[in-house]
Amino acid sequence: MIKGWLTGLFFLLAVNPAAAQFDKVLKDLGGKLPSVGSMGGLSDAKIGSGLQEALKVGTENSVQQTSAVDGFLLNKAIKILMPKTLQNMEKPLRLVGYGPQIDEFVVGMNRAAEKSVPFAKEIFWNAIGAMSFEDVRKILNGTDTAATDYFKSKTTKTLQAAFLPSVTDVMNQVGVNQQYNALMSKYKDVPFSKSITFDTNKYVTEKATDGIFYVVAQEEKKIRNNPAARVTDLLKEVFGSVNKK
Repeated sequence: MIKGWLTGLFFLLAVNPAAAQFDKVLKDLGGKLPSVGSMGGLSDAKIGSGLQEALKVGTENSVQQTSAVDGFLLNKAIKILMPKTLQNMEKPLRLVGYGPQIDEFVVGMNRAAEKSVPFAKEIFWNAIGAMSFEDVRKILNGTDTAATDYFKSKTTKTLQAAFLPSVTDVMNQVGVNQQYNALMSKYKDVPFSKSITFDTNKYVTEKATDGIFYVVAQEEKKIRNNPAARVTDLLKEVFGSVNKK
């Protein structure tokens, strides 16, 4: 029971290192955490510090992975591919020699996503500040991705609103939107081609949001289940004590 409570609380917070909000959650829990004696002599302050450190690890890992060059492009799980709406035009264009342009278009979409995701960190902080005890309770009793699912339900629209301007700017800077327009122009010259209307900026924004949540979920599972993911002495001490119970 002790292990379940602390592990669940850890992952509730594993995507957000805001100390003030963390203190608020501890106050809301009001004595429902295990006693010092039940944690092998660790103090409440040390347990709290360990949880705060976990927040930093979870958030920083997710943002660093996705915002790095090729953070999207070389991760098969989140790589942004040609949208289904445009796949009908891909084959005929490749057949007439426009494969390299299509490949550049795909690379550009992924670059735009990589540039947008750093905005996620502050948005996750705000979400945890608004978390109620009822939210905490549900996450404690939830699945290995309960914290991620909570943030997905609370922050998706905010993330997309924050990502869209950055995505649009990068798409324009690296010529992705121009490439799209050029490809569409060539596609219209293909006999019997169908009219296509598509918002590439919105598509990349939605895929960037999906990608950051996917990576956050992987980090949540990793730190829940893998001691090697606890990368500091404090995390090893605190969560090692939890796992012994």
